[in-house]
Amino acid sequence: MARDEPHSPASTTPLRDYLDRPARGASEDYLVVPRSLAQSMPLRWQQVFTGLLADLHDAYGNLEWPEYRVAPCRYEALTDLDEDQLALAGYLADLGPDGELVYRDAEDGVVDDPESHRVLAPIADPLPPPSAGRVEPRPAPTL
Repeated sequence: MARDEPHSPASTTPLRDYLDRPARGASEDYLVVPRSLAQSMPLRWQQVFTGLLADLHDAYGNLEWPEYRVAPCRYEALTDLDEDQLALAGYLADLGPDGELVYRDAEDGVVDDPESHRVLAPIADPLPPPSAGRVEPRPAPTL
């Protein structure tokens, strides 16, 4: 006689559970869904997702939603950034009194060990825009 596996109750926070682990497009505060990819999903998926978004907007329609500007970024070593990337990430590189580059943060503090200091830096968007049309789904290995 086989023993039944112990039954664990379903999570009461499944979305938080999913997004708390490494997930593409998820940060501590936001979930970004690239429009070109969402519009390329199968019709049934789009119908369900549209309904879920409508539910979310209906539930929180009383709040003042701001406009959002989403920028593609990735973590890079501070020393690998150009002047524009440094500025957008909130850093500055200047020559110090000894002729070496000195990296400073937004509060004008010197960054110790800039070679190993990683910052979120702007990059060119690797995903196609919605105007590119349908993007054929190809599942990638899990994170």
